[in-house]
Amino acid sequence: MLAKDVIIALDFPTGGEALAFLDLFGDERPFVKIGMELFYSEGPSIVRAVKERGCSVFLDLKLHDIPNTVKRAMASLSGLGVDMTNVHAAGGSQMMKAAMEGLTRPDGTRPLLIAVTQLTSTSDGMLRDELLIASPMEETIASYAENAMDAGLDGVVCSPLEATLVKRRCGAAFLAVTPGIRPADSARDDQQRITTPAMAREAGSDFIVTGRPITRAADPVQAYQSIKKDFLGI
Repeated sequence: MLAKDVIIALDFPTGGEALAFLDLFGDERPFVKIGMELFYSEGPSIVRAVKERGCSVFLDLKLHDIPNTVKRAMASLSGLGVDMTNVHAAGGSQMMKAAMEGLTRPDGTRPLLIAVTQLTSTSDGMLRDELLIASPMEETIASYAENAMDAGLDGVVCSPLEATLVKRRCGAAFLAVTPGIRPADSARDDQQRITTPAMAREAGSDFIVTGRPITRAADPVQAYQSIKKDFLGI
């Protein structure tokens, strides 16, 4: 199991920009997230390039399809050597179980697999009025987390505001990976349910994911180190 850490979202349009950003860190090897924009632009080669630099990788593609399609897609992704990847919990228990089957290699090893509960851009009003989910946000996320745990997954992606609830419902060992992290003086951007790194630590987050407060900072390395100290309490 990986130790608690800050994951930097490499939300860049090209591999060249992402690798140039990593060059700023010298010998340091931060844990990074490769999401849809970068992966769809560069394909598996960007994952291999970042792994060759010694970075741990969270491949954030949020698979959500019929179980067989997800199983086959995960089998393809399992060979990339990523450390963590994900699906949408809304795909249901059978899809999540299929994802686990596809991700597990012949020798029994696999990356961590987590499930997205609700995006941090989803507000209570959107949940109710657009997604037509009548249950409150917290209950919806707790139910999705329980489904993911029952399917054998390692944890969920949730807002830090729900991390405590997830831990209470699913146990301390069940991972809470929390985006929506902003330093106190940072812009909210398109996030709705956010906290500071220290608040996320207190809530029980195991990993926090942050992008623009680091990638768009005047000094990205200093911003990363400050956020990491705040989250780890060091």
